[in-house]
Amino acid sequence: MTEQQKPPRDESGKTPDPAAPTSAGADDRLETASQADFPLEQDLRAGDAATQKEASQRKERLAGRDVGPVPTGTGWERDVLEKVLMATLREQRAARRWRIFFRFVGLALLALLFFTIFDFKGDGGIATSGRHTAMVSLDGEIAAGTPASAESINAALQAAFADTNAAGIILKINSPGGSPVQAGMINDEIRRLRTLYPSKPFYVVVEEICASGGYYVAAAADKIYVDKASIVGSIGVLMDGFGFTGLMDKLGVERRLYTSGANKGMLDPFSPQVPRQKQFAETMLKQIHQQFIDVVKEGRGDRLKEDPDLFSGLFWSGERSVELGLADGLGNADYVARDLFKAEDIVDYTVKENIAERVAKRFGAAMGTAAMKTMLFGSHVQAIR
Repeated sequence: MTEQQKPPRDESGKTPDPAAPTSAGADDRLETASQADFPLEQDLRAGDAATQKEASQRKERLAGRDVGPVPTGTGWERDVLEKVLMATLREQRAARRWRIFFRFVGLALLALLFFTIFDFKGDGGIATSGRHTAMVSLDGEIAAGTPASAESINAALQAAFADTNAAGIILKINSPGGSPVQAGMINDEIRRLRTLYPSKPFYVVVEEICASGGYYVAAAADKIYVDKASIVGSIGVLMDGFGFTGLMDKLGVERRLYTSGANKGMLDPFSPQVPRQKQFAETMLKQIHQQFIDVVKEGRGDRLKEDPDLFSGLFWSGERSVELGLADGLGNADYVARDLFKAEDIVDYTVKENIAERVAKRFGAAMGTAAMKTMLFGSHVQAIR
């Protein structure tokens, strides 16, 4: 064994045991050996620590907290870009939240407006509790397809009479008249309901006007109450139109009307009157007028006073109508409910037509009118009131 190959000796001259634990330099030698075995581990650890520190400082800066100057060589450009992107993202999120909020508010307002305008209750029965006075309103011209049609008024009257809590029924009329057919249908239904419910009084209360077809309906009531200035009467029938034959002669206009029946063009305003057709129309009007007179006499009976102008088509004030027996007294709906029926609470049974139904009906009527105008076999008979 050469000198170089001999193991080192300690200060006492003994050869140290390799298996024995070393002293203070043992840890350094072990770490050196470890670094020799894994030369990149320390660098990786240092890199991870730097990355974590850099990420922590970046978060602090993005949150708006001061962590000192941005060190060079640590990606400050990326920090600025991230900050800009984060601010843009926060702004977009805020804008999205506001858009969603305003959309919900708009939908809520639209739904509120929709349910306010449109009535989806339909024509179902009215739920009532306690003793009350039932009221139905007849407003405007009496005609098919209107709120004052026989269909609407009769449905409301049926519901009012059928309610066991109704002490009496008021039909409040404000109408200048209209179709004698629709008025007659309402009159017939009132008489039927009065027979079916004999214990329930049925009174008519007139507001501004109750003339012609309006009074045709009112004549079926037990009693009629008016205001002293109301317009009542006009018991008559009319058929109106125009004649342009004289003007056409002056202008040199010739009317060409072709029909398949001798009287198909009756009452055409652009053709001269035919005496036989005129007489036919007058006879028909007298017949309808007599029907009107019979209905009034049947409804009013002995209360009517003898007056030659009673059925002449004249109309009178409410005060004068009481004197002629066309009405029973002065009073309004509150007076009848409070003092006569002894049921001050008034419940309105009038059928309310919602806008959807009105638009649908008008659209259907417009389409029907357009279709009729395209037909060759149209009729020119004027309305009868």
